[in-house]
Parts: sequence; C-alpha cells; structure tokens
Amino acid sequence: MQFDDDAQLDPSQVEDVRASGPQPGWGGMPGGCMLPIGGRGGCGGCLLFVLAAVGLFLFGIIPSPFSGQGGGPQGGGRQPSAPATPVPTGNLAARCRTGADADQSEDCRIVGTVNSIQSYWRQAFQERGRTYRPARTVLFSHAANTGCGAADAAVGPFYCPVDRKVYLDLSFFNTLQRDFGAEGGPFAQAYVVAHEYGHHVQNLLGTMNRVGPDSRPGAGSPSVRLELQADCYAGVWAHNAVKTGFFREPFSQTDIDQALSAAAAVGDDSIQRRTQGRVTPDGFTHGTSQQRERWFTVGYDSGDPKRCDTFSAGI
Repeated sequence: MQFDDDAQLDPSQVEDVRASGPQPGWGGMPGGCMLPIGGRGGCGGCLLFVLAAVGLFLFGIIPSPFSGQGGGPQGGGRQPSAPATPVPTGNLAARCRTGADADQSEDCRIVGTVNSIQSYWRQAFQERGRTYRPARTVLFSHAANTGCGAADAAVGPFYCPVDRKVYLDLSFFNTLQRDFGAEGGPFAQAYVVAHEYGHHVQNLLGTMNRVGPDSRPGAGSPSVRLELQADCYAGVWAHNAVKTGFFREPFSQTDIDQALSAAAAVGDDSIQRRTQGRVTPDGFTHGTSQQRERWFTVGYDSGDPKRCDTFSAGI
C-alpha cells in the first residue's frame, strides 16, 4: 500500500481531538449492554457490545438510545448542516500534505485513506445522478462525545449517522492484532475505515431504514446484511482506489490478505468462539468470518456497488 508521493492530501476531512482527551463526566456506554437497533426510532443500524464487559470488539454503527435523540438523518429528518467554522485538526494540516507524508505517518495514512475513499464515492454518486455528502473522521483517545451520545474506545471504530462522522481510536488496530489474531498492517486499517464509510453510504442512500426498530440479531438478520454490505462497499473502494489518484499502484495480494484477515478476525463466529467457547448464530450481528471475507471479495473483484445487494442475495 503505497501512496503517490505527489498526491495532495486534504486533512480537513479528519478531525484530531486526541489532545483534548476524555472529557470529565464521560462514562462511555453503559457497561454490559447490548444496544438496540435504531431504524426509525433510533439512529443506528447494528448492535455493538462493550469490550470491557463481554470481551467483544466490533466496529459498525453506533445507535443513540442513551443520547435522547430519536430518528437519524436516514429517517427523512433534517440533515445536520456543515460547520460554519473550521474544525480542530490538531497539527494534521501541518504534517499531512502529500502522499509522501502518508507513507511515513499513521495519522497521515488515515488522512490519505479517507481522502481516497471519499473521492471514489463522490464520483460513484455523481455517475448515478446523486450527490455525495462528505463525512469527517474523528481521531480520538479513550472517549468521544458524538452526535449519538458519549462513547468510549471499547466499541471500536464506529459511524454515527446523526452527525455523519466516523470515530476512530487508533489503539483499536493494536487490539485487533494482539487479541483477535488479525495480521494487522496498513491495509487492515484501510479496510476498517472503508467499512465505516460504507455505513455512511448506506445512510445517504437510506439503506439503514431496512433495519427497523423491531429487528433482532441472527444469522440472516437485517443488521448482519447491513454489515456485510459495508464490507462489500469497502471492497468496491479497494478495487477503484488507484483511480482516485492517491495511490501509486493497485493494491498487492499482501494488502488484500491484510483486509481479509481483519474481516475474519471480527466475524461473529470467531469472536464468539474466543469469548464464550461456542457459536450461537441467534446472536449474530455482523456475519461470520467467511461471510465477511466473501463480501469484501465480491466488492473487490467486481468494483461495482450494485453487486453489494446483500438484502436480496443469499448471504
């Protein structure tokens, strides 16, 4: 995974709030809870578990039943307007200017990856007569205050549909490798970020409405199908990434293997075996390791978002 040295990065797409640290009174999510799916009555589309309580470390969409906010933008409500003033970006603007910087710094690599992902989806939406609305990524440490409520790093990376932002604590990648057996590496990070932006695409397209307030977990549940589609969208971006101008050449098989390893590590069956010693499909929320690898591959091999219809196809 090598960036084009001359690619111009746009650090304004990434907010760096790590220096501020967790704010007083932030307790994160209620320990040990399994948060309900949002649909029309909430603002999310998948279930998230708290690492400290039950040992699960997933990434997806964060709902906000604890925030007092009902109905996300996917439900037809008012879209939040873009900030009128620049958002804090730490010193990313000074450090992350070109693709050469992205090859030397993890922070800048995230900036370059976000830039490429959004460049692809902007073009893909335009080709289909739609307007892509960009989403910022927020780099945080330990805890973050979001449009969906307060959350901590235990939930892993997540997307909040209310403020249309991706939240990322970079320590997640160490945990993914150390505790869940993923290979790690730069493209494992890129896959996770691309998956979260897949949720943003679903939010813009209204796909999250398919996960209603009464949805339940399970092997064929809407939440599983939503997550697998986000994996497929990540693969679609990977197929088209070099066309965005941010990368020197198409990704290598080593890069793709890193993504597949990360996808397998966070499969429901893999996590359940590690945490409870058995597999219970009735509790699936994200899909099995095999399914997650498969749908990333479908997206990567085809490069076509239309191939990512996990709601109609067998999964």
